[in-house]
Amino acid sequence: MRFTPHTAEDRKVMLERIGVASVEELFAGIPAGIRLNRPLDLPEPLSEPEAVRELGKLAAGNTGSDRLACFAGAGAYDHYIPAIVDTIISRPEFYTAYTPYQAEVSQGTLQAIYEFQSLVCRLYGMEAANASMYDCASALAESAHMARDIGHRPKVLLAGSINPAHVEVVRTYTHGLNIPIETVPLTGNVIDVDALARMCTPDVAALIIKHPNFFGNLEPVRRASEIVHKAGALLVVSADPISLGALEPPGAYDADIAVGEGQPLGIPLSFGGPYLGLMSAKKKFIRNLPGRIVARTVDTEGKTGFVLALQTREQHIRRERASSNICSNEALCALAASVYLATMGRTGFAEVARQSMAKAHYLAKGIAGVRGFETETSAPFFKEFVVRTPVPAARIVEAGVGHGILAGVALDRFNPEWKNRLLVAVTEKRTKAEMDAYCTFLKQEFAS
Repeated sequence: MRFTPHTAEDRKVMLERIGVASVEELFAGIPAGIRLNRPLDLPEPLSEPEAVRELGKLAAGNTGSDRLACFAGAGAYDHYIPAIVDTIISRPEFYTAYTPYQAEVSQGTLQAIYEFQSLVCRLYGMEAANASMYDCASALAESAHMARDIGHRPKVLLAGSINPAHVEVVRTYTHGLNIPIETVPLTGNVIDVDALARMCTPDVAALIIKHPNFFGNLEPVRRASEIVHKAGALLVVSADPISLGALEPPGAYDADIAVGEGQPLGIPLSFGGPYLGLMSAKKKFIRNLPGRIVARTVDTEGKTGFVLALQTREQHIRRERASSNICSNEALCALAASVYLATMGRTGFAEVARQSMAKAHYLAKGIAGVRGFETETSAPFFKEFVVRTPVPAARIVEAGVGHGILAGVALDRFNPEWKNRLLVAVTEKRTKAEMDAYCTFLKQEFAS
């Protein structure tokens, strides 16, 4: 995006239009103690060509996933994106489209959303899905609200193995909604089902669990489903969509609400976003789903058409019936996910899952053979696993960059007690040579 500076005359006209005499008067409401009272420490101004060259030099110094063998995960993964995804979503009719408030004139966008919803339902084994959420964290937070309203019970249980960043978002949402949160403790890296049974009291609306969990391990979801439903509560499952190419979907073990992070479905890492929240539920809960739902219908001439059938925000319906403040969906990211899924098909999608799982197990075995390193793989895992390291994990991540390796995620960023724990993720993009080089790097630099 080009920058066009305002002239002194431009600024004068704008100030006059809003009714102030100067910029100082415009900012008079900001307390003097927090204003910057010195000039910014900026270099001399550059012409546009000079600025572009300088920015190019700075950008060339970045070390991205295209230059590193990426073994980092923790919710965002370096999966291969077929070229067709970017080609399709860059078409102007998609790239420039906005959320269809005037639905009848947005048939193409609505059809794309409808197909996305259908794919999410098929992927998660659920009966209804919305047009998408901002990300997995917001979907989890909305699911807590949704479960409270469905069950008319105040409390929500969170598995202790959920991504800590997602937990913070859930707690932020639920604090304002007065929803008490309790954490189900872990046995190893999975939930303690005996503790879950004790905690499922009559005031519990739902259990929120991640499968595979934050540590990459598979949770005892069928047992958890039995315990939760016996107590009259709901089961909310957050599942990596790629894992569903190899694992049974949440609908198969009677999940009531299923969510996920859609970033692995054709969306680049992008320094953390924008991403895509997937959210689905049983049909009987369709009116409690946040956001919007597109439906297919026929007009008076019998032609197929698409409409915004359900919308839960107060700007669309009576305020007292609103169940969410979500006002938009990640339509472009949802389209990318739809193109990805359609391109891969059942066979290709299952192959991505199979390769990710097989390669993760290959690397875990290799790391476990390095003196001083231990993998936490006693529970089954999919494409991600925890490594106990002989030195602080952050040191390994830092050293790996010099070897062309992004070694994983140091878990002490989430919990200081996890200083010597490294979370390692493997996708179908990683080669045998890269994984062998990873093990060689650990042996050369850190084996004791």
